[in-house]
Amino acid sequence: MSNIVLISGSPSPNSKTASIAKWLQKELIERNHRADLIEVRELPAEDLLYANFKSSTIAHTHALIKAADAIIVLSPVYKGSYTGILKAFLDLLPEKIFAGKIVAPVLTGGTIAHLLSIEYAFKPIFSLLGAREILHGVFILDTNVQWNEKGDVFLAKEVEERIQHSLEDLLKATERKEFPTI
Repeated sequence: MSNIVLISGSPSPNSKTASIAKWLQKELIERNHRADLIEVRELPAEDLLYANFKSSTIAHTHALIKAADAIIVLSPVYKGSYTGILKAFLDLLPEKIFAGKIVAPVLTGGTIAHLLSIEYAFKPIFSLLGAREILHGVFILDTNVQWNEKGDVFLAKEVEERIQHSLEDLLKATERKEFPTI
């Protein structure tokens, strides 16, 4: 059983990215893994805005991340990068907090042109935070995410297959021990 932390950088509770985060959390729990979800928009705005490193709420998120085997970071793409609220949260993380962790990026965007955000926006910050391994990641076009009449998210078949493949890669990577921690 792996301990996975999902970090959702969506500023909206009803966004496609937020729905995918909850869907992934449910998938992991159904596979008997621990899956904690940090919804950055739920953190105290003043703590994020004023970089309150002493906040007990922020300290709790740090404890979750430190205890995790792997991290899945999700964000919509705005202006070619992840959201500002996610940036504010990442700025509050201690240096090398991702040391020894597997990190998987998941981005949603309105155009395929945002695909490169994984390589040019997400991966450098994960590297700076000390990630042991950064997986390829999944980019999802907004048009491939829908809701059914119950409000449950459903993904285009091709997208669900890519996410399932990414989850498998993530879980296999958490089992490998040959990578040294940074």
